[in-house]
Amino acid sequence: MKTRRKRSFHNNNFFQGIIFFAGTVGSIICLIIYLWVFKEIDESMLAYEVQNSTAKELINEINEIKNKVETLSRSDLITSRAKNELGMIPADPETLIIAINYKKVVNF
Repeated sequence: MKTRRKRSFHNNNFFQGIIFFAGTVGSIICLIIYLWVFKEIDESMLAYEVQNSTAKELINEINEIKNKVETLSRSDLITSRAKNELGMIPADPETLIIAINYKKVVNF
C-alpha cells in the first residue's frame, strides 16, 4: 500500500508541476503579446502625430506661398520691378481713333 500512495503522490506532484509550468509559460506569452500590441499602438500613434504635424506644416507653407503670390501680384510692385530690375519704361497712354467705312460694313 505504501508504494501506491507514493506513486499517486508522485503523479499528483508531477501534474502540479506541469500545471505550474504551463501557467508560467502562458503568463509569459500573454505578457509578450501585451507588450507587442502596446508597441504597435504606440508606433501607430507616433506615425499619426508625425502625419498631423507634417499636414500642419504643409498648410502653413501653402498659406505663405499664397501670401507671397498675392504680394507679388500687386501692380505697384510689378511696376517698380519692371522699372528697376528690367529697365523698362512706362508706356504713354494713347488715344486711338477708329474710322469705320460704313459702305464696307453694310456689304459685309
